[in-house]
Amino acid sequence: MHATSSAAANPPVKTTTPPSDGSCPYTAPDQRPSSSDATLSKLNPLNYMPHSISQERASHQTVDLPTERSVSSIPKGSANEEGNWEYPSPQQMYNAMLRKGYTDTPVDAVESMVAVHNFLNEGAWNEIVEWERRFGRGLSSAWQECCRGEDNSNASTTSPPAATQPRLLRFMGRPKDMTPKATMLQLLGWVYPTRFGGPPPFDRHDWFVQRQFPDGSQREVRYVIDYYSGPPEPTGEPVFYLDVRPAVDSPVAAVERMMRWGGDVWWKASGGAVR
Repeated sequence: MHATSSAAANPPVKTTTPPSDGSCPYTAPDQRPSSSDATLSKLNPLNYMPHSISQERASHQTVDLPTERSVSSIPKGSANEEGNWEYPSPQQMYNAMLRKGYTDTPVDAVESMVAVHNFLNEGAWNEIVEWERRFGRGLSSAWQECCRGEDNSNASTTSPPAATQPRLLRFMGRPKDMTPKATMLQLLGWVYPTRFGGPPPFDRHDWFVQRQFPDGSQREVRYVIDYYSGPPEPTGEPVFYLDVRPAVDSPVAAVERMMRWGGDVWWKASGGAVR
């Protein structure tokens, strides 16, 4: 199972019952559901998994589920909380889904579903940290890196100083609200099906991040995340594509998106790769 960042993602595939070898769940494309029914859209731990969710076994449950909660790599942004966000345990997840009416959830699929959801959350956070690494020090500093193109990014070797690490304040799942970019890609797919064709994202999240500037100041930044699925690997592993970017809530956010995209275009057009 792996995830990558993609602007024009591949067709989505629903994750349901896991295969017998315990790897991530996968359902063939001809069993694809509508985006509003995507299983992963039901698994938002910050919204649908409050701490009060029971760890008790459900009355009709036939398989024991773990009650241990994994700690994410995502720092909490609340002023009165320290540490990182915790993911729900499989038992909590199952109880929450039952409470929301998803009574047909296979008990033996819950652990794999939680693993996939946690994996995607970690991938989304890594993308956000990269955005913050570039732009959390100001636009001038960010352009010095963006103008060298994506392939010359220092993402693999440089991370924000501890004092400027971003923190996640909150997020919301919005699977029924397609982002403007995803809508545009769908329209382009209708006009140019061979290049842009493909189903819409199976989920959308809005993440509210506290940006920490080196001078100690802070600013809340909303990120939008489109979740896509692609054709599985030859081994059967599902492939996910995450399109993560700041929402255009301000001129600064629009400039950041243009700088990152335009910097890569400039680098390639100017022969930077050859140089």
